[in-house]
Amino acid sequence: MTLPVAAGGVGASARRPDAMSKVRGDFAYSSDLWHDEMVWGATVRSPHPHARILSVEATAALALPGVHAVLTAADVPGVNRYGLETRDQPVLAEDVVRYAGEPVAVVAADTPELARRAAGLVRVEYAELPAITDPERTLDGPALHEGGNLVRHLRIRRGTPAAADVVVTGEYEVGMQDQAFLGPESCLAVPAEEGVDLYCSTQWLHVDQDQLADCLALPKEHVRLTLSGVGGAFGGREDLSVQAHACLLALRLGRPVKMSYGREESFAGHVHRHPARMRYEHGATRDGRLLYVKADILLDGGAYASTSAAVTGNAGCFAIGPYEVPAVEVDCRAVYTNNPPAGAMRGFGAVQVCFGHESQMDKLAAALGLDPVELRLRNAVSTGSVMATGQRVEGPAPVAELLRRVAGKPVPPPAGDDPRLLPGGTSNSTRADGLVRGVGYGLSVKNICKSAGYDDYGTARVRLFAHEGETVAEVHTAAAEVGQGLVTVQAQIARTELAAGRVTILPADTAVGDAGTSSASRQTWISGGAVRAACVAVRARLLDRAAVLLGEPAVDLAYGGEAVTAPSGRSVALVELLAMGDVDETAVYRHRATEALDPETGQGDAHVAYAFAAHRAVVDVDPELGSVRVVEIACAQDVGKAINPAAVEGQMHGGIAQGLGLAVMEEIRLRDGRILNPSFTDYLIPTTMDMPPTVLDILELPRPDSPYGLTGVGEPPLLSAPAAIAAAIRDAVRTATGAAGPALDRIPMTPEAVATAVLEYPM
Repeated sequence: MTLPVAAGGVGASARRPDAMSKVRGDFAYSSDLWHDEMVWGATVRSPHPHARILSVEATAALALPGVHAVLTAADVPGVNRYGLETRDQPVLAEDVVRYAGEPVAVVAADTPELARRAAGLVRVEYAELPAITDPERTLDGPALHEGGNLVRHLRIRRGTPAAADVVVTGEYEVGMQDQAFLGPESCLAVPAEEGVDLYCSTQWLHVDQDQLADCLALPKEHVRLTLSGVGGAFGGREDLSVQAHACLLALRLGRPVKMSYGREESFAGHVHRHPARMRYEHGATRDGRLLYVKADILLDGGAYASTSAAVTGNAGCFAIGPYEVPAVEVDCRAVYTNNPPAGAMRGFGAVQVCFGHESQMDKLAAALGLDPVELRLRNAVSTGSVMATGQRVEGPAPVAELLRRVAGKPVPPPAGDDPRLLPGGTSNSTRADGLVRGVGYGLSVKNICKSAGYDDYGTARVRLFAHEGETVAEVHTAAAEVGQGLVTVQAQIARTELAAGRVTILPADTAVGDAGTSSASRQTWISGGAVRAACVAVRARLLDRAAVLLGEPAVDLAYGGEAVTAPSGRSVALVELLAMGDVDETAVYRHRATEALDPETGQGDAHVAYAFAAHRAVVDVDPELGSVRVVEIACAQDVGKAINPAAVEGQMHGGIAQGLGLAVMEEIRLRDGRILNPSFTDYLIPTTMDMPPTVLDILELPRPDSPYGLTGVGEPPLLSAPAAIAAAIRDAVRTATGAAGPALDRIPMTPEAVATAVLEYPM
């Protein structure tokens, strides 16, 4: 039953319920949690990337007044291993540490300062071991884990490469990016009857519960999790961080324990984007038709598996981009090293390979003497196209249209003399008359929802009742609101389906069924689908009640905002129907089934849906200093149905900002496995002064297989933004030097790299 859009329903730019409190600064994040009886936890971390633990001595720490406990691996009551895909990471290191920053012990004390002081007094004796920090060498080095250093190797083979008129090759590299969420890891663990209550910021309550129950040797029902205010996530909160440590201390002491990282510890406490090294070969006809693509991709997974296997799957599947290619040969590997662990980050493997395949498309266009836009248009996939994995694109695939939309935007005029709009900004290091402008493009594709046979589902409970003459819908899911606006979307769906006068979104917790992870751009589709299904079930119950009272078949009745009406005109008010009792329904929503890829060929119907985006970047470059100002970014994206248009725009702005960061400034710098820049002083992220105007084009082509025809929107606006910015920088450098192909094959493209490229190709 399709209902008219209610005020604030699906399709409206409804305001977030927490918007004002966040703007005022009084929203309660997990770091604001408090309990009168709580103590504070702190972590003892390894300074070495690889070492054997010889002893742990806590006498000095325990001698401090106010220090209550120091726990090590021997104090973990259950399995001392956790992990999203492979349980290979210890809660506390037992005999070996595999990266600098790995937790070795946890301390509880009366104040956070005392806890940190005590942690500094815990003496750990190490015997250093050789560290493998180069992913190219790890497969030939000593095994860091039982079974070797290969996490996963995905092979994709389709078709036979034909002889090409033009062949271009390239080697590309993507640095390690941090999610850079503003709220560091924090939680409050409270011992409770038969178990523990944990209040934490996470992306997936139930997967945390599963891992914690095993580590704590407790039944799952005795480990109860409630989502606290989340200060950003972007993939960095999928893995456990503080959760197990706080629970261990709380259960040992019988007292609430709060843990909260500082910024430097946060860099050590969560996974990062996989650094990538990629080798490509593209073969094409003289008129620009792709004949084959070969790609060899190496991902540095760091010390533990996390989501490396799944990221390998994504990187391999989308290594050729949104293009028609008859023959594909892709090898994608993720390996263990002694670098910090890598895992989920927005884009999940598709970002890295997008930089690779789009760099190749620009190189091929130059070799053919074709416009880069025209080359992409000649090869763009469309509905019915076959992807690298042999899967046919069933839904909308307006790739050519998206590219035409960004390419058709007017190019902004020169910046003038305003230093805020010049490379180098208000430092006044750049003269306006020395700038060179560049324009670049990027196309991208990524899967939506989980893939490869994963049982991806969401659960929602909806209760409708009457209160003071008004209908109230109460929505309860375990879906993590991490800033993407899910709480708003759930309320919009309930308003649309039930026309409720008021909607209440209950806190997300494990008292309701699993909602899956807030990643893979899936929550609006999956949890939104579950909320919609539960609302439909509630509505059906009310129609059945009304059918009895009105003496009419339920199928003939119309559900309205205040009443159920029969064809005869007779009606019964909803509040009257609810006076007979509340209506409470729980629903589980699943998308269509997928299948695992063939291990030899990488062929299979692995993905539920594809999402596409196009970017155009305009940059100004100071060729002497190598400094870059991104002048404008245009992004066109098919969203299927904009459930909340303002929220969609917000996702596009945020994705572009993260893409800009990866393109020109964001990188965790490592030396011998140790992070050199664990602060927002030295790890640079874009500010409002760095962000250019963005021109957004939202295309709505409804899907036939999703709630309201929607397509996930969170990741696509990031994917090809770095590639487009990189292409624009290369275009500017070519203009400055007159050279055909300056070697700018790594992101982020620093001023040093840009200036070096100019010097290598003097005019």
